[in-house]
Amino acid sequence: MSSQNQSLANAILAIDTLWGGDVMCPSGVGRFIADSWFSNDALPLAYTAASAARVRESGGVSAKQIDRAAIDAYLKEVDLPAAIEGLKAEVLKTGTLRGKYLAGLSVSIQVMYDLVLEMIGQGEAVPYERCVLASAGRAPEPSQPQAKRERVAELLSRAGHASHDGASLLAAVDAWRGARVTPMASVRTLSSAVIAYFDQLSSQHLSQHLPEALARVPRANIDFLPIKEAWFSGSMNYVGRARNADGSPQYEATYEINASLQISVPEFYQLISHEVVPGHVTTFAYLQNLYVRGLVGFEATVLTMNTRAAALFEGIANNAILIAHGVTELEQLPDEDMQIGALLALLQDDAKNQSSYLTWGEGRAQAEVAKVLRSDFLVSEERADKLSGAWGRHPLLGRMYLPAYRAGTEKVAEWRRKYAAEKVLPVIYGCHGMVDVCTAEEVLEGTI
Repeated sequence: MSSQNQSLANAILAIDTLWGGDVMCPSGVGRFIADSWFSNDALPLAYTAASAARVRESGGVSAKQIDRAAIDAYLKEVDLPAAIEGLKAEVLKTGTLRGKYLAGLSVSIQVMYDLVLEMIGQGEAVPYERCVLASAGRAPEPSQPQAKRERVAELLSRAGHASHDGASLLAAVDAWRGARVTPMASVRTLSSAVIAYFDQLSSQHLSQHLPEALARVPRANIDFLPIKEAWFSGSMNYVGRARNADGSPQYEATYEINASLQISVPEFYQLISHEVVPGHVTTFAYLQNLYVRGLVGFEATVLTMNTRAAALFEGIANNAILIAHGVTELEQLPDEDMQIGALLALLQDDAKNQSSYLTWGEGRAQAEVAKVLRSDFLVSEERADKLSGAWGRHPLLGRMYLPAYRAGTEKVAEWRRKYAAEKVLPVIYGCHGMVDVCTAEEVLEGTI
């Protein structure tokens, strides 16, 4: 492994370890910041150090009771500041697209490390704006749900669920969801059918705009696994370590879905397009193929949350239902139930941003935030509770990840309206090199 890749691997996996993550865990319950490791390279000191296992087992700084002795021992054995500085030094050697991508990544890693120091009382509080800029590439701002709410109300009325105020709109949404609830006992069967639907659409409206070699890559090699009592609604776990007899990747992933999740079938369609095809699994599979063919660097194999790349991936995923259908606007989707499901999913991601903004930008109490998310963004009570609590109040996810969904979604939608599909799709799926929510725009504008 080159010195640049060694610094990158140690920086990412040290941050992942400090926050309690385990990139080699096949389950989303054990993963955290590092989303993947499929390079076949040996794991670096940041993962294999004797003190690392204790930090992972304790939950790192994400734990309710931080094992400070374990953290101190790990930081003595693994020099994270040196890894970050090593990465920055390598970045300065190149002004290429890859250099700019790695520069943005180093900014995010530095903020995540400074948040660690804040958590253990060895550093000052990290400003909220700095956190959002590091992950989303723009300053924090509140969500604006009104237009989506009005469109949902209009479509629900046509579907037989009229409303006249906020309370009746919530009741209309709940009634609509209740009449279309996804049967979790049959989630594997249902997911297979919906995946096949979006895979066929993607072959028509995505593949034709990408290099021919990518058409042979499996876009949706995934298994759905219902799990009980998860703190998340679902977790896509891209593994990518299985190989065929000829050594080629199988591009495999799993999706762990909360068995108690309340989701309508139209919203489930949005979830499949987001998490599987042409969303996250497709994006990661394409990047793995590009890496195997030497067209992108090592950073494509160890993808990370709370970064500007993650903001781009969420933007692709939230626009995936439109990409699959070859359209740019929700009202162009072929079915009004599908439009409602997509709108409700986008409102939920607006709610994620709002939870972050109210919690960390304005210091609001959880109960107040949950009420706003439920009433203004039409999320279920279960979602309002988790987004205002376990997610929104998390010192890292609440400040860095939740705003990234909306930021990425708006950028990808903007680019798809501005540029032809044959120009924008190869860029955002990595065919011109690894990009993030900031550098993709530079490529599209021709400034890099």
